[in-house]
Amino acid sequence: MNEQLHFADSGEAADLAAFLGRLVHYDRAAAVRLQAGGGALAVFGRPPSFDVLAIRTVRLAAPVATPLDLTVSAGELLESVDEAAACATVPGPVTGPPWTGVLPPRGGWQQLPGLPGSEAIRTAVAGAVAEFRARDEALQPQHRTRSERDRIGREIWSRTLGDTELPLRAVHAAQSLGFLRPIRSTVPAAAPAPAPDAPDPVALFASGSWLRLRTPYGSVATRRPGRNGGLGALQVRPV
Repeated sequence: MNEQLHFADSGEAADLAAFLGRLVHYDRAAAVRLQAGGGALAVFGRPPSFDVLAIRTVRLAAPVATPLDLTVSAGELLESVDEAAACATVPGPVTGPPWTGVLPPRGGWQQLPGLPGSEAIRTAVAGAVAEFRARDEALQPQHRTRSERDRIGREIWSRTLGDTELPLRAVHAAQSLGFLRPIRSTVPAAAPAPAPDAPDPVALFASGSWLRLRTPYGSVATRRPGRNGGLGALQVRPV
């Protein structure tokens, strides 16, 4: 009998379902690697074309009795999520694609300076999307090919954000996966506004050759430029 996962509340189940739904939207055959230990479940996915790993952490109702680490179908896991009951059934394992063996390190992360604020990040992504659309529409019919569009996309999304090494494609992935949406307010309307110097909830970290953009809704990780750039050429190894 497949293992049951019980989440902390229905909101955690809904957020997991939304994440899985976006992965399946980009790839109907998407796989995810699950790692559960203590009171949390980490779900790793790789949306095609973005060249990043996406990570969604879900709080569990109670610590798991036995650590869980396997790769499953994202679609099957999505179908098993019961938001009202705040639970899901772990599907049977599948043979994972190569990226499932090259997850980012668990420790050693150091926060990096130079990342713009959340609003500036969303503005940068919107500007890059608008630029791509404008340049695509300006192409002559004979030049409107997949290779030319890919060239324009690589040029735009390989640019770095602010004073960091983080490529815009990683930020675009975070936006497309719903990781950069405004934070839902749980503070009463009469409560005072947050202090002007309150830390921004979006932050950039590095560990070895990896960069990770962390938001309240999830993270995206990618290799640092010039260090086996991207994910495609990495060696497969267990983590």
